[in-house]
Parts: sequence; C-alpha cells; structure tokens
Amino acid sequence: MKETTNRNAKEALAITTILTMFVAGFEVFAAFGSYRSGMNIFDIASYATANMNAYCLVLILANIILLPFAVLLYRQNGISLKKEIAEKKTLGRDILLGLAALAVTLLISLAYVFIFNAGRTELAFVDTDTSLGTTIMKIIALVFVSGICKEIYFRGFAKSFVGSVLGETEALMLANVMFAMLDWYNFGFSFFAGLFWIWSYKKSGHLISPMIAHGGANLVSVIYLIVTSGGIR
Repeated sequence: MKETTNRNAKEALAITTILTMFVAGFEVFAAFGSYRSGMNIFDIASYATANMNAYCLVLILANIILLPFAVLLYRQNGISLKKEIAEKKTLGRDILLGLAALAVTLLISLAYVFIFNAGRTELAFVDTDTSLGTTIMKIIALVFVSGICKEIYFRGFAKSFVGSVLGETEALMLANVMFAMLDWYNFGFSFFAGLFWIWSYKKSGHLISPMIAHGGANLVSVIYLIVTSGGIR
C-alpha cells in the first residue's frame, strides 16, 4: 500500500514538473531572447508571453498532452475525476466559493497592475492585440485549458496523491510554489492568487471552485484588454 502511495505521488509530481519546466522554459527563452540594453527585469519578463499565439499554443499542447496521464492516474486509483471536479449536491456552494476566490484574485491583480506599471520602462512589451484570432486563442488556452487542466495538476494532484505522502497542506503549498514557477514572469501573483484558490478548494472539496477562480481571472484579463483597447479588431 505504501509503495503504491509513493508511486502515485511520484507520478503526479513528475507530470506537474514536466508541465512546469516545459512552459516556464518557453517563457524564459521568449523573455530573455528579447533582451535589449537598458531593460530591467520587469521589462524582460513582459516578453515572456509577447508572442501570445505561440504561448497559447504551448499551453494548449502541454496541458492536453499530459491530460491522458492524469486521467489514467485517477482511474488506476479508483478515483472519479468527474466527482473530484464537481458534484450536483454541492454545486451551488462550490460555485459561490469559486466566485469569492475570484473576487479576491481580482483585488490582488489591481495591486500587481500598480507594481508592474511602476517597475516597467518604455522598453517593456505592451499587449494590444485584440484581433479575433488571438482573442479566441486566449480564451481557449487561458480560460478553459489552463483554468481546468492546471487546477487538476497543481491542486487536484496535490490533494489526491502527493498529500498522502507529504500531508495535504504541505503538498498543496509545494504545488503552489511550482505553479508560481510556471508563471514566474508575474512575480508572485500566481502564488498569492493560488493561496486563495487552495482555500476555495479545501472549503469546497471540489476542483470546480479553483477552476472558476482561475479561469474567471483569466477571462476578466482578456475582457479588460478588449475594453481598454477599443474592442476586437
């Protein structure tokens, strides 16, 4: 039994680590490959997702390729991923918890907007692409794929598999650190937001809560860009 538990934890961590290293590697390459003299670290980091279509494609491929391994891991251990995500009897409460976590996330994002604006220079990349194609890619990659799959990898795995070895809270915190590493370019925003997504997950017991908070936060960012840029072009 202990051997199986340890193996499950290792497999879960391996999947999460592969996702983290692959996506973060792309971001590092994109960011530092765009370096110009005079840039500070905020400027450099702004280029991590400058090629948004390529970035979205990397997110979609990485998450979808790893998803069958995640589904298999749950199935092999007799765990219903569907029930881990949501159950009808608690769906209303779980949605409210997700919306509460989303509200706090948006407040945190306001503080980070101030930090980024203060730290970046005129050399920083500014996203103004609101073309229909890019907007669709963002919604698919950031709202649905990231909002759903990342929560399985970084929250679901931690609670269902790694927590049996390290302890649930410790596993969730470790996964949150890895989550922040994947999104290193936002300088800890993902870590602090992730704490509230963990809270919603622990309170609800279902992944639908952090999925709503995560996907919802990304959706708001897409809508904000559209509104401030004068609409889809």
